[in-house]
Amino acid sequence: MKIRDSAIRYGNNVDTDVIIPARYLNTTNEKELALHCFEDLDKDFTEKVKERKIIIAGENFGCGSSREHAPLSIKASGVKLIIAKSFARIFFRNAINIGLPLIISSEASENIKDGDLLEVDFDNGIIKNLTSGEVFKTNPYPEFIQNLIGKGGYVNYVKSRFEREA
Repeated sequence: MKIRDSAIRYGNNVDTDVIIPARYLNTTNEKELALHCFEDLDKDFTEKVKERKIIIAGENFGCGSSREHAPLSIKASGVKLIIAKSFARIFFRNAINIGLPLIISSEASENIKDGDLLEVDFDNGIIKNLTSGEVFKTNPYPEFIQNLIGKGGYVNYVKSRFEREA
């Protein structure tokens, strides 16, 4: 699986309260959540994400409450991938479970700038910054996780297995 898109850059400790503010937790409607994604951190996010679909962040992305709304709002907004130095453990698991790929890479996180065009090869663990020419290596996901993400998350993955076995 490959993704080619441009970057939106954020810093360290982006918590779930700024990813999707608590005042919007009364809905699980993905379209509604997407409209409010990052609104307390970046008022221009909904415009930026129309043209750029990869988030670059620093350390501890997704810290705070363990709400599933946070990765869901990001995925529903159109983001295809998040690359960071580190992720909060529960956010990481919630994101993978809904089919939102995450990559841990200190080098990529430190060197990719806002607006850079990237090409990410999940099969081989390669992040190419097409703007600067830099290449970063990362560990590829195991085949099972790649399949899970490719199906759009754990629920769809399980459904496809049941359908295949029926």
